[in-house]
Amino acid sequence: MSAAVTQDRAAPPPGPRAVPAEPPWPLLLGVRHHGPGSARAVRSALDACEPGAVLIEGPPEADALVDFAAEEGMRPPVALLAHAVSDPGQAAFWPLAEFSPEWVAIQWALSRGVPVRFIDLPATNSLALAARTGADGEAEASEGDPAGRLRVDPLAVLAEAAGYEEPERWWEDVVEHRGLGPGAGADTTGGQGTADGVDGTGAGTGAVASFAALGEAMAALRAEYGHGGHEHDAAREAQMRLRLREARREFGDRVAVVCGAWHVPALAERTTATADRGLLKGLPKAKVELSWVPWTHRRLARHSGYGAGIASPGWYSHLFHAADRPLERWLTKVAGLLRAEDFAVSSAHVIEAVRLAETLAAMRGRPLAGLAETMDAVRAVMCEGSDVPLALVHDRLVVGDVLGEVPESAPATPLQRDLTRTQRSLRLKPEALDRELELDLRKETDAARSRLLHRLRLLGVDWGTPAASRGSTGTFRETWRLRWEPELSVRVAEAGVWGTTVLSAATTRAEAKAVDATALGEVTDLAERCLLAGLPDALPVVMRALADRAALDADVGHLAQALPALVRSVRYGDVRGTDTAALAEVAMGLAERALVGLPPACFGLDADGAAEMRGHMEAVHQAVGLLAEIRADGGDGAGGEGGRPDIGLRGRWIGVLRGLGGRDGISGVIRGRAARLLLDDGRLVEGEAARLMGLVLSPGTAPVEAAAWIEGFVGGGAGGGMLLVHDERLLGLLDGWLTGVPAEAFTDVLPLLRRTFSAYDAGVRRTLGELVRRGPAAADGPRPAGGPPAPGFGPGLVEGRAAAALPTVRLLLGLDDYHSSHDNHSSPNSHDNHASEVAG
Repeated sequence: MSAAVTQDRAAPPPGPRAVPAEPPWPLLLGVRHHGPGSARAVRSALDACEPGAVLIEGPPEADALVDFAAEEGMRPPVALLAHAVSDPGQAAFWPLAEFSPEWVAIQWALSRGVPVRFIDLPATNSLALAARTGADGEAEASEGDPAGRLRVDPLAVLAEAAGYEEPERWWEDVVEHRGLGPGAGADTTGGQGTADGVDGTGAGTGAVASFAALGEAMAALRAEYGHGGHEHDAAREAQMRLRLREARREFGDRVAVVCGAWHVPALAERTTATADRGLLKGLPKAKVELSWVPWTHRRLARHSGYGAGIASPGWYSHLFHAADRPLERWLTKVAGLLRAEDFAVSSAHVIEAVRLAETLAAMRGRPLAGLAETMDAVRAVMCEGSDVPLALVHDRLVVGDVLGEVPESAPATPLQRDLTRTQRSLRLKPEALDRELELDLRKETDAARSRLLHRLRLLGVDWGTPAASRGSTGTFRETWRLRWEPELSVRVAEAGVWGTTVLSAATTRAEAKAVDATALGEVTDLAERCLLAGLPDALPVVMRALADRAALDADVGHLAQALPALVRSVRYGDVRGTDTAALAEVAMGLAERALVGLPPACFGLDADGAAEMRGHMEAVHQAVGLLAEIRADGGDGAGGEGGRPDIGLRGRWIGVLRGLGGRDGISGVIRGRAARLLLDDGRLVEGEAARLMGLVLSPGTAPVEAAAWIEGFVGGGAGGGMLLVHDERLLGLLDGWLTGVPAEAFTDVLPLLRRTFSAYDAGVRRTLGELVRRGPAAADGPRPAGGPPAPGFGPGLVEGRAAAALPTVRLLLGLDDYHSSHDNHSSPNSHDNHASEVAG
């Protein structure tokens, strides 16, 4: 019964018919773009009819590029890229895969010396039309469905007439799966089977008959729906008819046309050349350039946004290339992928999945198991009902990450050629897969790779994006996440206006950005990017712009935002061996102005303003610390703790923090953060933090203001939770204050406290809860004094417990290689020195 249903539903709407010995010329082969069944049928028809010329739906400007398709370095998927010379961002693509009928026709013609011509509307008109109408810009030739943008989907109409609910399933049954039975074999040119499962002349005549039947079906649809809602079709089809007339005059009547099936009735229509030229009169024009660019299977997928019309390019590629038994071979690939990902999949799973897929196809009345049946079988048998490994199969195999290649001899912009040369010299091959790249900037090759990626980012070509390193976080290390996308070729073309090499283009672009920048933060960020990209020629322009913006900008917030990037620039320049003396002077000037302007700016702030100012304080604190290290300008003694006065920039900043922490009229968030920064920097003497917290949490302070101080001191995710875990004195003070808050004020402070403690990790919150439940820790006996405690920790040291941790600490700090003279653990300063050496 299932076989009868299969035979009945698999037949195309018009039944098979006899084909005359000599096919009608011109031979109109209406296809579905990127359809492997259409590609096989095109090859069979061309083999049988042997036309004297092949015409392809595509821009005529590509005639000069078609010969590159036969070169050894050309590997699909690739695309024809057309962009406007005046605006390279205005671009269109014509993607081609190995299983695209157009690509198969091109390869057939080039291998036999048969002329190939493109006959669609010129790109000079189509790009101008897209710009004028605000259209998407992607050429309709890249639409996988000839009706991809139409209000009426011709496949949906035909599928409904055949009794199918899903157009894709109907198309697979009547076209893609024909000739794909277990005994079907590949032809000598790499195709798989034929349109009707018959070799030799019968295959060719059957393919021609199928194209004729599909043409009749489209003619009926065009009679019903006209142009289907796409107003530019009339001009496109007029251009195709004119080019067809030219080809027939040049090559005779034996001409084959490979185009979207929707256009076949229009090409067969009898019109005059005068009428067709009239439809083309007045079309806008733009000067364009064309080139070949690599493409990916992922960009052929419909969900990628490029509308190529197929959701499963990897599956279609498999159908096109499988020599025989496509179902068995596909499920073997799936099993191999899952086994590589440590899923327990055996040959028995493959056998059972094949049986299940075939059974599902028979139950659903399909001639062969399609992708839906195959994926259902994979989910049930190999994935045990889980969609997680099934998503992996869909991403890696059904869609895939195949990236095409274009030969070096193909036309390209000068910038693209320089980028290609640089990629080759640095052994950085563009890949469609995501991959992480770890760089050690002390190595010449890695430093050059870093500069290239930073220069491309300046040009808007985001081939690589910085990522958090899983290993070292020092300034000698960088981690990048690389992924090459086809549209980056457009970005390279756009960037060509700035220069002919990556270095010159990035330099010119940085200079233009510096001149156009309006905010101080933009210029300081640009200075950092110039240093990372190794653009010394752009720095003078950036420095002039920086000096101008810094002199005019008196906003403390702007100064604080700009300072960290500028200080990082000085630091990174030192790592890369760049002269950053001028940048350091500007950074010092900004820091001095921030120190002077910050205290007055902290008065009269509401809650949001205080939170923003807290961020500015942290930025300035970090920047001042780095500047002091770079210039050796800060004192190594803590004011008050060591008895020596602070000197230099760091000392003045410590004075600002002390003033902010004890001044009335300033938000508790700011005063609490000032105290916390002093504590973290080791500038509070023994017990000073507890004394400050005790004063703030005294009954004389309003509960809301006390809660704000707590938020500034232990909030913000800056390790405040761990501070409370390790210093139970502070936790006890906080707990005692919280239990004493009056009931009428508790609802006012609760949101602030919840915001503070919700930023802690779950483990930290759990530990704090256990400590509060346990109460003050019982005394463990007398603890010998071992010198001044580390900031934020208890007053004593349990030497036995501390000794157990020493081997691990020494290993982390790399102290095992040091001479025994460095092993004086009683001095905290010796540990600090070792740690700073390792971190440096």
